[in-house]
Amino acid sequence: MSLKGKTAVVTGGGSGIGRACAVQLARDGAAIAVWDLNGDAAAETVSLIEAEGNKAKAYTGDASAPDSIASILVRIRAELGPVLVLVNNAGITGFVAFLDITPEALERMYRINLMGPFFMTQAVISDMLAAGWGRIVNISSSSAQTGAKGMTHYSSSKGGVIALTKSLAAEFADRGITVNNIPPGFIDTPMLRGSPVNLDATAATSPMKRAGRPEDMAAACSFLASDAAGYITGQTLGVNGGRVIY
Repeated sequence: MSLKGKTAVVTGGGSGIGRACAVQLARDGAAIAVWDLNGDAAAETVSLIEAEGNKAKAYTGDASAPDSIASILVRIRAELGPVLVLVNNAGITGFVAFLDITPEALERMYRINLMGPFFMTQAVISDMLAAGWGRIVNISSSSAQTGAKGMTHYSSSKGGVIALTKSLAAEFADRGITVNNIPPGFIDTPMLRGSPVNLDATAATSPMKRAGRPEDMAAACSFLASDAAGYITGQTLGVNGGRVIY
Protein backbone atom coordinates (compact mmCIF):
# COMPACT_ATOMS: atom_id res chain seq x y z
CA MET A 1 0.00 0.00 0.00
CA SER A 2 2.53 2.57 -1.16
CA LEU A 3 2.08 6.26 -0.45
CA LYS A 4 5.52 7.12 -1.78
CA GLY A 5 5.76 10.72 -2.94
CA LYS A 6 2.67 11.83 -1.01
CA THR A 7 2.38 14.07 2.03
CA ALA A 8 0.10 13.12 4.90
CA VAL A 9 -1.07 15.34 7.75
CA VAL A 10 -2.00 13.61 11.01
CA THR A 11 -3.58 15.87 13.61
CA GLY A 12 -3.18 14.84 17.21
CA GLY A 13 -0.15 12.90 16.02
CA GLY A 14 1.80 13.25 19.25
CA SER A 15 0.36 10.21 21.02
CA GLY A 16 -2.06 7.31 20.95
CA ILE A 17 -4.02 6.67 17.77
CA GLY A 18 -2.53 9.67 15.97
CA ARG A 19 1.03 8.55 16.66
CA ALA A 20 0.33 5.01 15.49
CA CYS A 21 -1.29 6.30 12.28
CA ALA A 22 1.63 8.65 11.62
CA VAL A 23 4.18 5.87 12.08
CA GLN A 24 2.26 3.47 9.83
CA LEU A 25 1.65 5.98 7.04
CA ALA A 26 5.36 6.79 7.11
CA ARG A 27 6.09 3.08 6.69
CA ASP A 28 3.75 3.19 3.71
CA GLY A 29 6.03 5.80 2.15
CA ALA A 30 4.32 9.10 2.94
CA ALA A 31 6.12 12.16 4.27
CA ILE A 32 4.33 12.89 7.53
CA ALA A 33 3.36 16.22 9.04
CA VAL A 34 2.89 15.35 12.69
CA TRP A 35 0.55 18.05 14.01
CA ASP A 36 -0.13 18.43 17.72
CA LEU A 37 -0.71 21.07 20.38
CA ASN A 38 2.07 19.41 22.34
CA GLY A 39 5.25 20.18 20.45
CA ASP A 40 7.40 17.81 22.49
CA ALA A 41 5.02 14.92 21.82
CA ALA A 42 4.96 15.69 18.10
CA ALA A 43 8.77 15.77 18.06
CA GLU A 44 8.85 12.39 19.79
CA THR A 45 6.64 10.89 17.11
CA VAL A 46 8.94 12.35 14.45
CA SER A 47 11.92 10.73 16.18
CA LEU A 48 10.18 7.34 16.08
CA ILE A 49 9.49 7.76 12.36
CA GLU A 50 13.01 8.91 11.55
CA ALA A 51 14.49 6.02 13.53
CA GLU A 52 12.91 3.71 10.95
CA GLY A 53 14.44 5.71 8.10
CA ASN A 54 11.25 7.51 7.13
CA LYS A 55 10.43 11.21 6.73
CA ALA A 56 8.45 13.41 9.07
CA LYS A 57 8.36 16.90 10.54
CA ALA A 58 6.64 18.20 13.66
CA TYR A 59 4.21 21.11 13.65
CA THR A 60 2.78 22.68 16.79
CA GLY A 61 -0.57 24.39 16.63
CA ASP A 62 -4.34 24.29 17.06
CA ALA A 63 -5.99 22.11 14.42
CA SER A 64 -9.35 23.72 15.17
CA ALA A 65 -8.32 27.36 14.67
CA PRO A 66 -8.48 28.62 11.05
CA ASP A 67 -5.62 31.12 11.50
CA SER A 68 -3.33 28.47 12.98
CA ILE A 69 -4.31 26.00 10.28
CA ALA A 70 -3.53 28.47 7.50
CA SER A 71 -0.11 29.43 8.86
CA ILE A 72 1.01 25.86 9.53
CA LEU A 73 -0.15 24.65 6.13
CA VAL A 74 2.07 27.26 4.47
CA ARG A 75 5.04 25.63 6.20
CA ILE A 76 3.93 22.07 5.46
CA ARG A 77 3.50 22.76 1.76
CA ALA A 78 6.89 24.48 1.57
CA GLU A 79 8.71 21.74 3.51
CA LEU A 80 6.88 18.55 2.54
CA GLY A 81 4.65 19.36 -0.44
CA PRO A 82 0.91 19.49 -1.10
CA VAL A 83 -1.28 17.54 1.30
CA LEU A 84 -2.87 14.49 -0.30
CA VAL A 85 -3.69 12.48 2.82
CA LEU A 86 -5.43 13.97 5.86
CA VAL A 87 -6.10 12.10 9.09
CA ASN A 88 -8.41 14.17 11.29
CA ASN A 89 -7.57 12.59 14.61
CA ALA A 90 -7.15 15.48 17.08
CA GLY A 91 -9.89 15.50 19.65
CA ILE A 92 -10.91 15.66 23.29
CA THR A 93 -13.25 13.60 25.41
CA GLY A 94 -15.38 14.32 28.45
CA PHE A 95 -17.53 12.65 31.08
CA VAL A 96 -20.20 15.05 32.35
CA ALA A 97 -23.86 14.56 33.22
CA PHE A 98 -26.09 16.12 30.57
CA LEU A 99 -27.62 18.71 32.90
CA ASP A 100 -24.15 19.81 34.01
CA ILE A 101 -22.74 20.50 30.55
CA THR A 102 -22.11 24.22 30.26
CA PRO A 103 -22.35 26.22 27.03
CA GLU A 104 -18.58 26.74 27.24
CA ALA A 105 -17.88 23.00 27.54
CA LEU A 106 -20.23 22.23 24.66
CA GLU A 107 -18.66 24.89 22.43
CA ARG A 108 -15.14 23.63 23.17
CA MET A 109 -16.08 20.01 22.47
CA TYR A 110 -17.73 20.87 19.15
CA ARG A 111 -14.98 23.28 18.12
CA ILE A 112 -12.20 20.74 18.59
CA ASN A 113 -13.95 17.49 17.63
CA LEU A 114 -16.19 18.66 14.78
CA MET A 115 -15.25 22.12 13.60
CA GLY A 116 -11.57 21.19 13.62
CA PRO A 117 -11.96 18.41 11.03
CA PHE A 118 -14.29 20.68 9.04
CA PHE A 119 -11.76 23.54 8.91
CA MET A 120 -8.79 21.22 8.29
CA THR A 121 -10.51 19.54 5.37
CA GLN A 122 -11.62 22.87 3.93
CA ALA A 123 -8.02 24.09 4.07
CA VAL A 124 -6.31 21.11 2.41
CA ILE A 125 -8.84 19.81 -0.09
CA SER A 126 -7.66 22.23 -2.77
CA ASP A 127 -4.39 20.25 -2.91
CA MET A 128 -6.33 17.04 -3.49
CA LEU A 129 -8.54 18.61 -6.13
CA ALA A 130 -5.48 19.87 -8.00
CA ALA A 131 -3.93 16.39 -7.91
CA GLY A 132 -7.16 14.56 -8.75
CA TRP A 133 -6.40 12.26 -5.82
CA GLY A 134 -6.91 12.48 -2.09
CA ARG A 135 -7.64 10.50 1.04
CA ILE A 136 -9.39 11.85 4.10
CA VAL A 137 -9.73 9.63 7.16
CA ASN A 138 -11.75 10.97 10.07
CA ILE A 139 -11.47 9.43 13.52
CA SER A 140 -14.95 9.36 15.03
CA SER A 141 -16.11 7.18 17.93
CA SER A 142 -18.17 4.10 18.63
CA SER A 143 -19.92 6.27 21.24
CA ALA A 144 -21.45 8.15 18.32
CA GLN A 145 -22.90 4.89 17.04
CA THR A 146 -24.33 3.66 20.34
CA GLY A 147 -24.81 6.83 22.36
CA ALA A 148 -23.06 7.20 25.68
CA LYS A 149 -24.47 8.08 29.09
CA GLY A 150 -22.62 11.02 30.60
CA MET A 151 -20.94 11.84 27.28
CA THR A 152 -23.69 13.60 25.35
CA HIS A 153 -21.50 16.46 24.17
CA TYR A 154 -18.70 14.09 23.15
CA SER A 155 -20.80 11.46 21.39
CA SER A 156 -22.86 14.06 19.53
CA SER A 157 -19.71 15.86 18.35
CA LYS A 158 -18.39 12.57 16.98
CA GLY A 159 -21.76 11.83 15.41
CA GLY A 160 -21.25 15.06 13.53
CA VAL A 161 -17.92 13.72 12.27
CA ILE A 162 -19.71 10.70 10.80
CA ALA A 163 -22.23 12.98 9.06
CA LEU A 164 -19.40 15.23 7.85
CA THR A 165 -17.70 12.17 6.37
CA LYS A 166 -20.77 11.12 4.42
CA SER A 167 -21.46 14.62 3.09
CA LEU A 168 -17.89 15.20 1.95
CA ALA A 169 -17.76 11.76 0.35
CA ALA A 170 -20.88 12.51 -1.69
CA GLU A 171 -19.61 15.91 -2.77
CA PHE A 172 -16.15 14.84 -3.90
CA ALA A 173 -16.60 11.23 -5.01
CA ASP A 174 -16.16 12.11 -8.69
CA ARG A 175 -12.98 14.10 -8.06
CA GLY A 176 -10.67 11.26 -7.03
CA ILE A 177 -11.07 11.99 -3.31
CA THR A 178 -12.33 9.44 -0.81
CA VAL A 179 -13.59 10.32 2.67
CA ASN A 180 -14.13 7.66 5.30
CA ASN A 181 -14.24 7.44 9.07
CA ILE A 182 -13.03 5.01 11.69
CA PRO A 183 -14.88 4.87 15.01
CA PRO A 184 -12.54 3.34 17.59
CA GLY A 185 -14.04 1.27 20.34
CA PHE A 186 -12.09 1.01 23.59
CA ILE A 187 -8.54 1.53 22.34
CA ASP A 188 -5.76 1.54 24.95
CA THR A 189 -4.44 5.09 24.66
CA PRO A 190 -3.22 7.76 27.11
CA MET A 191 -6.60 9.49 26.70
CA LEU A 192 -8.48 6.34 27.73
CA ARG A 193 -6.14 5.71 30.67
CA GLY A 194 -6.70 9.28 31.84
CA SER A 195 -10.49 8.82 31.85
CA PRO A 196 -12.75 7.34 34.56
CA VAL A 197 -13.04 4.11 32.53
CA ASN A 198 -11.69 1.00 34.27
CA LEU A 199 -9.50 -0.55 31.57
CA ASP A 200 -9.43 -4.13 32.86
CA ALA A 201 -13.09 -4.29 33.87
CA THR A 202 -14.31 -2.88 30.58
CA ALA A 203 -12.03 -5.19 28.60
CA ALA A 204 -13.47 -8.17 30.44
CA THR A 205 -16.98 -7.31 29.24
CA SER A 206 -16.01 -6.75 25.61
CA PRO A 207 -16.52 -9.46 22.95
CA MET A 208 -12.75 -9.95 22.46
CA LYS A 209 -11.99 -9.61 26.16
CA ARG A 210 -9.23 -7.10 25.49
CA ALA A 211 -8.71 -3.49 24.65
CA GLY A 212 -7.74 -2.52 21.12
CA ARG A 213 -4.29 -1.18 20.30
CA PRO A 214 -3.48 2.05 18.49
CA GLU A 215 -1.85 -0.13 15.84
CA ASP A 216 -5.24 -1.70 15.11
CA MET A 217 -6.53 1.74 14.21
CA ALA A 218 -3.40 2.50 12.20
CA ALA A 219 -3.86 -0.61 10.06
CA ALA A 220 -7.37 0.49 9.11
CA CYS A 221 -6.14 4.03 8.41
CA SER A 222 -3.36 2.66 6.20
CA PHE A 223 -5.85 0.70 4.13
CA LEU A 224 -8.28 3.59 3.69
CA ALA A 225 -5.42 5.89 2.64
CA SER A 226 -4.21 3.47 -0.01
CA ASP A 227 -5.07 2.92 -3.65
CA ALA A 228 -6.53 -0.43 -2.60
CA ALA A 229 -9.42 1.51 -1.04
CA GLY A 230 -10.00 3.69 -4.07
CA TYR A 231 -13.61 2.55 -4.51
CA ILE A 232 -14.52 2.97 -0.86
CA THR A 233 -15.94 6.30 0.27
CA GLY A 234 -18.46 7.60 2.77
CA GLN A 235 -18.02 4.50 4.90
CA THR A 236 -17.69 3.77 8.59
CA LEU A 237 -15.03 1.14 9.29
CA GLY A 238 -15.46 0.15 12.92
CA VAL A 239 -12.34 -0.93 14.77
CA ASN A 240 -14.01 -2.00 17.99
CA GLY A 241 -13.44 -5.69 18.68
CA GLY A 242 -17.11 -6.44 18.10
CA ARG A 243 -18.46 -3.75 20.44
CA VAL A 244 -20.68 -2.42 17.65
CA ILE A 245 -21.99 -4.87 15.07
CA TYR A 246 -24.44 -3.93 12.35
